[in-house]
Amino acid sequence: MSENAITEENQNSAPAKKKRSKEDILEIVIAVFLGITALATAWASWIGSLHGGNMSTNYTKSNNLAADGNARWNEASQALMKDMQIWNMISDYEVEILYANETGDTDQMYESAYKIKFICTDNLTEKMAELIGYDFEFDADQIIDWVINSELSTTSPFDNQDFIDSYYVDARAVLAESEAVLAEGQSDNKKGDTFNLVTVIYSVILFMLGIVGTFRRLPNRMLITIVAIAGFLFGTIYMFTIPFPTGFNLFSFFGG
Repeated sequence: MSENAITEENQNSAPAKKKRSKEDILEIVIAVFLGITALATAWASWIGSLHGGNMSTNYTKSNNLAADGNARWNEASQALMKDMQIWNMISDYEVEILYANETGDTDQMYESAYKIKFICTDNLTEKMAELIGYDFEFDADQIIDWVINSELSTTSPFDNQDFIDSYYVDARAVLAESEAVLAEGQSDNKKGDTFNLVTVIYSVILFMLGIVGTFRRLPNRMLITIVAIAGFLFGTIYMFTIPFPTGFNLFSFFGG
């Protein structure tokens, strides 16, 4: 027998490669998607926990800012009440000066003027002094002239709403920041809940892929697998529509 004939006979006798059956292919697909879904579930759970951490941080920061803002508001209210009392005292002495001017009581005019100077020196704010036209360098004669001839001296600064609002500028700014941080925390809470929903979707997919083997008929197994894959794609697409946590940087967890 020639060498070529022997080679041809050996080739013919070699076993042909066996093609994978549909069942084998289906098992591979199921195994791959089980692994991918498990990884995606872990990812969604982790990102959801980061949102939860941000939520807790923002809620705590918001509470602290709210406490600070309320404290500033109370301080502003106390300062406002104090300045109102000071203005009432100044107004009383201004009335005394005006009355003494009408009656010619010079001593009373100077006495009341000195009282105004004493009160303003220790208690009057620069903003309030500006509104009523008072100068801290005024002597008694200038105070009397100011009371008699300046309309600002008898015009209450508390008729000016902007002046009243100025007491609460800092408090309002802090409270506004508190509201903004609270809203961010609520947003993190919502996003974290959404990522939790994604993990539920993935859990259902894992369950479906896990029970595929209990079905004897291949069409039934293929149907369950297709539904599971469709659910995986839906959950994954939905997950990537959810914003990542504020300041998220994957490399930062590896020292980057």
